[in-house]
Amino acid sequence: MPAPYHRARSFWHDWALPTWLVIAGVYGGFLLLTWTYHALPPWLAAPLLAFVLAWHGSLQHETIHAHPTRSRRINAALGWPPLALWLPYAVYHETHLRHHGAGDRGLTVPALDPESHYLDPAAFSGFGFVRQAAFRVNRTLAGRLVIGPAIAITRLWSHELRRQAAHSRSGIRLAHAVGVAIVLGWVVGVCQIPLSLYLLAVVYPSVSLSLLRSFVEHRAAAEPSHRTAIVETHPFWALLFLNNQLHQMHHARPDLPWYDLPLAWHEAALAADLGDGMHFPGGYSEVACRYLFRPFIAAEHPFGKVL
Repeated sequence: MPAPYHRARSFWHDWALPTWLVIAGVYGGFLLLTWTYHALPPWLAAPLLAFVLAWHGSLQHETIHAHPTRSRRINAALGWPPLALWLPYAVYHETHLRHHGAGDRGLTVPALDPESHYLDPAAFSGFGFVRQAAFRVNRTLAGRLVIGPAIAITRLWSHELRRQAAHSRSGIRLAHAVGVAIVLGWVVGVCQIPLSLYLLAVVYPSVSLSLLRSFVEHRAAAEPSHRTAIVETHPFWALLFLNNQLHQMHHARPDLPWYDLPLAWHEAALAADLGDGMHFPGGYSEVACRYLFRPFIAAEHPFGKVL
């Protein structure tokens, strides 16, 4: 465990002003870019919006971890709008807390960790050739960026639709449907952005960006402390991902707001306790050089159970 982290008190941090600035940037940027979409060249407008949607995903993660306020309802309201359409906030909230609740020994195990990219060996063996090939390709960075969003969206909704006691999910689905209607009413109805363009040129790439961050976050290892990575990266990526690329520090101190993670990590000197290959000082360039066309992990979980 890292040494306790103590930050000097300041108005800037006590009122979570960095996060409030991110909130203003995310929603202000979304409204501005959608409103002026047709005034910008397409090669600029769509990527900018995709980055804003990925940034919004990072903000949602922050609200799930009880920031920027002490009120769960306020935090949920700040993270709820489904700008990327596909992921219900309540589902993300539930599965992400289960991911953290899996504990050291359950982390990456498919039956216990809902965010695991591994598959149960028995389930994987029952897949057809094409499906197995797709999951194997998804273990490379190129595959994760190209087909990863389709796999992630399909897996989430197939799981949601299979869940028992569907009536207990009706509130979640209704709230999400209302949010999607509001977002599309603005994007398609008011701003006149074609739905197909928004889905293919904005939403899909935004999911790819989020999957870039999560690509090397976790890997199965016999020693639980070696299952989580640190990626040292450019400030641009750190801001886009709200420092969640310092993932080992985040798992050690999930209570810390994003702007405290870099100093906390350096003070704890966690880099000295990382497993082999789970520290990437060269950032995402290093990740790409090593795993663009090589698998980072296997499709099947190597242990398939709690260690």
